[in-house]
Amino acid sequence: MSKVIVLTGAGGVICGALAKALAKEGHKIAVLDLRKEAADIIAKEIIDNGGIAVGVAANVLEKESLEAAKSEVHAKLGACDILINGAGGNHPLGTTSNPHFSEADLENKTEGFKSFFDLDPTGIKFVFDLNFLGTLLPTQVFAKDMVGKEGCSILNISSMNAFTPLTKIPAYSGAKAAVSNFTQWLAVHFSKVGIRVNALAPGFFLTDQNRSLLTESDGSLTPRGNQIIEQTPMGKFGEPEDLVGTTLWLCGEGASFVTGVVIPIDGGFSAYSGV
Repeated sequence: MSKVIVLTGAGGVICGALAKALAKEGHKIAVLDLRKEAADIIAKEIIDNGGIAVGVAANVLEKESLEAAKSEVHAKLGACDILINGAGGNHPLGTTSNPHFSEADLENKTEGFKSFFDLDPTGIKFVFDLNFLGTLLPTQVFAKDMVGKEGCSILNISSMNAFTPLTKIPAYSGAKAAVSNFTQWLAVHFSKVGIRVNALAPGFFLTDQNRSLLTESDGSLTPRGNQIIEQTPMGKFGEPEDLVGTTLWLCGEGASFVTGVVIPIDGGFSAYSGV
């Protein structure tokens, strides 16, 4: 049965791939992104392949913007049945330069160097807002469409950082832990009105945001990229398509009794002790 599926951050690599995969299943896709041109590119690909989609500009941190997007989705596709909260990301101001603190860091005056004590509250707030509020606000707006209907669900995008935080990125790890916790809370909160709420916890996927951190310009791995691959039992980065199967399952009737789960899709990274 065709559903109206709204995806935020869908102009990006990962949620763009999910949007296209869901369209192939016959669903009507609302591609929401802060960058309207990016949303339109994904929507056009879907339409060119025989699917139904619309690109919509939306700022997940502004409720008025989301309400305007909802009105456009209603007019062009209908009421939302499934919401995928894919907008998120990190910020350099919430990231330390070194994985471990040393006493010498207190005297490091190198431009751009940041120890724990140099982390900027503005950057940390941005990361928490984007990932947590950027999940909560779209849910407030679009989940109203789901009340009283059958087969509706919400899928959040957490991270395997939420299970064990990575070095250097305390804001992002903490924000994704909040998304996982919120997923569980919301699953319980909405359980009496039939709305299921689950989350994916992707491991390392090459995206526009992290590509320069994990790979060199010639495609070889950076030291951090090598460290990640060495800690990933399957020995590779994930591809966006690796998220499709779990997404289709969680959004479909086959998962009708599944709610409140956060599923790692990380090549075994979160299971590996390093020994």
